Parts: sequence; C-alpha cells; structure tokens
Amino acid sequence: MPGPTEKQNPKLMRAMFDAIAPRYDFVTRLFSYGMDRRWKKLGVARACLPEGAAVLDLAAGTGDFGQIVRERLPGTRVVAVDLTERMLRLARGRGLQETVCADASVLPFADGAFGCVLIGYGLRNFPNLEKAIREIERVTRPGGVLLTLDFFLPANPVLRRLYLAYLYANGAFWGFLLHGRPRVYTYIADSLRSFLSADELSAVLNRMGYAEVDVNPFLFGGIALHWAVKR
Repeated sequence: MPGPTEKQNPKLMRAMFDAIAPRYDFVTRLFSYGMDRRWKKLGVARACLPEGAAVLDLAAGTGDFGQIVRERLPGTRVVAVDLTERMLRLARGRGLQETVCADASVLPFADGAFGCVLIGYGLRNFPNLEKAIREIERVTRPGGVLLTLDFFLPANPVLRRLYLAYLYANGAFWGFLLHGRPRVYTYIADSLRSFLSADELSAVLNRMGYAEVDVNPFLFGGIALHWAVKR
C-alpha cells in the first residue's frame, strides 16, 4: 500500500501501478524469494474449485493468479479485474481475455456471480478494507471461496520492526535500481504499517460472512495464504 495520500487517491494508485507494471512479476518473485507461484498453486489446489467454476481474479495485476487457475482447470472462466489498464493488457497477454478495469469496492457484477474470488497482494491496497470485503462477499455465491495471498504484519513485535525495515530498505534499493525512484517499491512496507496480521484478517473474515477460515503463514507470518468459505 502506498502512503495515505496515494492509497486514498485512485488516480495516484493507478499512475503508480501503471509505472511498475512491466516489472511487477519480477519484483513479486524477488520479495517472495521465488516462492510466489508455488504459494499460489498451493492456494488454488486447496480451494478445490470444480471444473467450469466462474472465478474472479481481483486486483489481478498481470493475471498470474488467474493463469494458474486456467492451467489447473482449463475450462474455468476467469475474469480479471484491476484498477490499471496497463496491468490488464499484460493479463490479456497471459490468455485472460475477459478483463474489467474497476474499483474493488464497486464491482460491476451481479450478486453471487462467482464461485471463487482470488486476490494476490491486493487486500492491503484497498482504501477501505471492510467495504471491499463486503463487496467481495456480495459477488461470491454461498459456499464460494475467497482465496488471498498477501503481505502481513508479523505478530512478534521485534520481527515486525525488522520485517518493515527490511522491506523498506529492499524496496528503496530496487526502486532506485529499476526506476531511478526509491519510493516506487517502499509502498510495500508503507502499506503494512496500517494493515493487519494474518490472524487479525482471519477474525475480520469470520465477522463479515465467512466460515471455515484457514490460514497458512510464510516467512514468520510476513506473507500468508487465506482460504475462507462464504456462509
């Protein structure tokens, strides 16, 4: 998540992600120590999606999460939604032809339109988390699955400080090296300062219409997969 100004301003958010789109996948692999796709594949496998299910890849970025679903279940309909058209062009290049440029808090879909909603590194970027979750819950059919992979605050306060410092320094280094702008990737650390731990997100999901919430933490809780079934 960028700082408060960027996060609350869709135009600034769109401009930032438009700038980083060509290197987005590289940086995602970098910050996950090359484990990103393995974690996503684990998440999709445990979601137990039926063939022919309708899947929403929300905050889709370059469509990597949705592509993994298509590889595992070729007949699955995947709709990629992102705030940035440049990201969606890259998603279409991956074969996700059904794309929509939209805000996660106002989705242009009917109630219960999807059997699964995927979110890769997107929750912490939503200006109003609970509003976005309510909208995600609305477009998910009863019994449908929310699957999310994201950065989180480690529960241990010492690890939390070390993790934020590491993300900030690493982000500044790669932002300068790849773009000549250190602040480009420090948004990851900035986003976490006002975000949640993995267990806190589980509690929010339980409170907001989801049951059977399960979480698999990685990197001492700094990144985690969540599975949640709509009641």
